[in-house]
Amino acid sequence: MMDDREQIREVYDYYLLHMTGVKQSAEVFLKGLLDGTFNYFSAEHDDIEVTVDGDRAKMTGKSRVLAAVYGGGKHRWHLQGDFTLRKEQGEWKLSSSRASTY
Repeated sequence: MMDDREQIREVYDYYLLHMTGVKQSAEVFLKGLLDGTFNYFSAEHDDIEVTVDGDRAKMTGKSRVLAAVYGGGKHRWHLQGDFTLRKEQGEWKLSSSRASTY
């Protein structure tokens, strides 16, 4: 059985945020994936740090992401995601996120 930190690290692998800083609903982002606006080719995780405080947690992940967005060519970005999470009925859920570069 995974501990809280391991469960939170799993959440990081399943969420990608584009580097434009534009806030988008999941529906709009998924539409962009389907229509070719956002093309993610790979993500290599350099570091994932997790701090747990009861049913709240913070996670910072650093990844090198290869993507082509908004019609541009493929580029590799060093992206940092800062996330807050909360535990609901035994499962960790993202409550906020902020993307930047490192």
